Amino acid sequence: MTPKIRVAIVDDHPMVAEGIQSILESYDDVEVVATLSDGQQILDQVTALAPDVILLDLNMPGLGGLSTTEILLEQHPETRILILSMHDSPEYISSALSHGAMGYVLKDVPTDEIKTAIDRVMAGERYLCTGAKGSLEPFDDSNREQLTNREQTILLQLAQGKSNRDVAEALDISVRTVETHRKNIKRKLGISSTAGLTRYAMEHGVLQGTGVKL
Repeated sequence: MTPKIRVAIVDDHPMVAEGIQSILESYDDVEVVATLSDGQQILDQVTALAPDVILLDLNMPGLGGLSTTEILLEQHPETRILILSMHDSPEYISSALSHGAMGYVLKDVPTDEIKTAIDRVMAGERYLCTGAKGSLEPFDDSNREQLTNREQTILLQLAQGKSNRDVAEALDISVRTVETHRKNIKRKLGISSTAGLTRYAMEHGVLQGTGVKL
């Protein structure tokens, strides 16, 4: 028997969380393991809950969705995060993706689209709901500034989990130089977190040594 998809819902609006929970529990292959109200709660409980997918509200009191996403992925990089939001602006969507979220779903989507989003990210795909996709035209790498060979080398090192000091020692350069390259890489790729860099490297074959396909 195929294991159920373990889903945690994190939203500070109880009616929203309960509504999504009731929708998801109507599917035989989904188990809602928790409904929580803020980012700190999921950080405290994620190891015990072991969710496959986390549905995460973007705007919450205390620790918001973006910061929660970044911390979760640094601690549990295998976790798939779907951002739930009322906001369809490109800034919100691109920021969520750059922080490492695998998908972005507007709260007013048809109920079955939430399940579709979960299935897609479980398959390792990025998912944008129809409204979000229309706001982000298109999310691709073609207009991004090229990385230099040195920046590609440093991206590979960082994606392998090495610290700035580790990279500096490996390449015989100063830590300050690594920090400068790191900032430039994040700026060029439009990525604001280390977890986002790692996910980018995985998606673009950097970790397989095939180079960055920009």
